[in-house]
Amino acid sequence: MRFTVALAQCAYPSDPDMLSQVDAWCEEASAQGADLVVFPEDLMSPRPLSPEELCQIAEPLDGTFARGVAACADRHGVWVAFTLYERNDEGGQPYNTAVLVDDAGTIVASYRKTHLYDAHGVHESERTGRGEALFVPVDTPFGKMGLAICYDLRFPEVARAAALAGADVLLLPAAWHDGPEKAAHWETLLRARAIENELFVLAAGRAGERYVGRSMVVDPLGRVRARAPGKDETLVICSVDTAEVAKAREAMPLLAHRRPELYA
Repeated sequence: MRFTVALAQCAYPSDPDMLSQVDAWCEEASAQGADLVVFPEDLMSPRPLSPEELCQIAEPLDGTFARGVAACADRHGVWVAFTLYERNDEGGQPYNTAVLVDDAGTIVASYRKTHLYDAHGVHESERTGRGEALFVPVDTPFGKMGLAICYDLRFPEVARAAALAGADVLLLPAAWHDGPEKAAHWETLLRARAIENELFVLAAGRAGERYVGRSMVVDPLGRVRARAPGKDETLVICSVDTAEVAKAREAMPLLAHRRPELYA
């Protein structure tokens, strides 16, 4: 199946109206022929927020923010992958949740981030709760899609589980912090996850000085098919053909050659 993806490498908006920002990116993506728009992590925030502020803005999956993004998807006729801060009904920190909506504005699936970034002086576990299940890939008109978020990329089991469940594509919203070798890690890991699982990785990075940006589309052979050159806001457009996944797996059947009895 061939489709066009748009990676919306956006920064925090100049005003707190995030939904207007989402609508503008979806409108531009649709005008350029995109079928799917992937936004970076932390889309719901007008700026970096404290743990207390995150609790205040957190919403259920059918809250104002998710409904607003879904309306943008419907209005512009595109599928959208994005993140929000999902209210924790048990009273703890909100979840960092990725959501996939279809081109009619219907929520198809959601995933709570399972690996929290407690490194390099950042303490994500003080801000958000930890999800307790990996995402089960879902069927879409573009192939079977998996979902992961940012730091999940450093854990190869996440992408492998998606591939074993039949994923052709892994969507990765991210706000990858910049720092020594961080941009190199970002690209290396994106390409590694694509190569070792023979699937497409569609990674949208957040723009801005604190982050590496560098959104990219990586194919099942690890080739970067499209990329943002740096940290600035930009829309990365790329045609994807999931038939390439089957061809790669037929030529080199890595998943069939696994020896799981040796890996425990």
